[in-house]
Amino acid sequence: MSEYFEIAYAAVSNRLCLFTGTGFSKAVSLNEAPSWQGLLEEICLLTPRGKDLKLALFPENGKNPLSLEEVAQVLSIELLSNHKNLHDEVSKIISKVEIKGNNSAISQFLSTKSVRVVTTNYDKLAEKLAGSERCQSITPGLPIPRSSTQVKVYHVHGSIESPENMVVTSDDYFKFMNTNSYFSKKLSTVLHENTVVILGYSLGDANLKSIINDYKGFSRDHVIGANIFLVSRNAVDQSVKDYYAHCYGIRVMDSLEVNDFFVNLNMYLPEAEKCTESSIENIRKVVFQSAYFTPSFLKMENAFYEIISSIGAIGKSIEHPEVVRALGQIIESKRKLTSENNAWEQYEHLARWLIYLSSILEIKGTSIEKVYLDATLRSMTSMCREHRVGYSWHAYNSWNIRWSSIISKNRVMIKEFIKEKTYNIDALAVVNQI
Repeated sequence: MSEYFEIAYAAVSNRLCLFTGTGFSKAVSLNEAPSWQGLLEEICLLTPRGKDLKLALFPENGKNPLSLEEVAQVLSIELLSNHKNLHDEVSKIISKVEIKGNNSAISQFLSTKSVRVVTTNYDKLAEKLAGSERCQSITPGLPIPRSSTQVKVYHVHGSIESPENMVVTSDDYFKFMNTNSYFSKKLSTVLHENTVVILGYSLGDANLKSIINDYKGFSRDHVIGANIFLVSRNAVDQSVKDYYAHCYGIRVMDSLEVNDFFVNLNMYLPEAEKCTESSIENIRKVVFQSAYFTPSFLKMENAFYEIISSIGAIGKSIEHPEVVRALGQIIESKRKLTSENNAWEQYEHLARWLIYLSSILEIKGTSIEKVYLDATLRSMTSMCREHRVGYSWHAYNSWNIRWSSIISKNRVMIKEFIKEKTYNIDALAVVNQI
């Protein structure tokens, strides 16, 4: 998958950030790490009212009267009457959580690559997986290390190392969301400067939504492709994927366990490492010196994914005039490769390149729109769902399978264009899917 190559390329370029939530801790501890609600339910039993308070705050009908941070505030008040501190009790529970199960792929990645980890978890499991000798843990209330390490873990909601600074109650959240702290700035910075993979996290946190919305505005102003991925262990409905893409610029990788994600990612690292340095040098020549990629390079399927990743690596947007010129030339060169004898593989590549581009960038209204649509028309009118001489079954299969991965606005744009320009039955069957 091109997504894995893109993430691997970011990792070997030192531009990858992992954003981890409770689901990550549960995955690497065989579910020993409690959920946020589970943690608060356990805390209830430490209060004088115990089970009665738990039942009041978490009714059996599942309709909680308060938000979880408000529940935490109630528990904080209740514990004070018993001379206990909520933050300390939370720290005691979380400190007992240990790494369990097969996390070898995660450890392999974190112990060999430079990466930033931004987490709302209080535990130190990411640090343990990376290894203390190559990892720094950065926590509110504690001095910020000045030395350089391969792995930096930013505990934006605090950690068990400094319980009094953990964001737990509604008062804590209010202060966190209304304070322009080092950690809120860091969170915003990594979203702008890195490829971000969200693991074990939902979009329910209001502060996270605000920062991602800020990122979305930045990305559209600069016409860069979406560089945020959400890894979900469960299957995600297409309408929900469209919502994530439209509202937050997030690409969803679903039906995927955390360890399996790293197994797949590790497989792509060697290939990404081979091409990182040369691809950055080459893209500068192509974009700024009017050089051309060789046909032998463009014949490789991963060439386009490498090109897109290297554009981000040199800090340029897809809308930059010279980048647009280069992409137009690259797409046209790929189209010409489909005209060579026995070029069936190139038909498939072209289809996948076009699908990939429309899954990361809202194309309508950009200066690449015409080039993209002309190439799409070429691809769709030369494909066929059956094995027929002169037509590509593989190109059809790619469009048919991956059509749902395209940003919804791009699907509408392509559908309108194809219906206007061709009566090809198979092309129309693809664009009429959704």
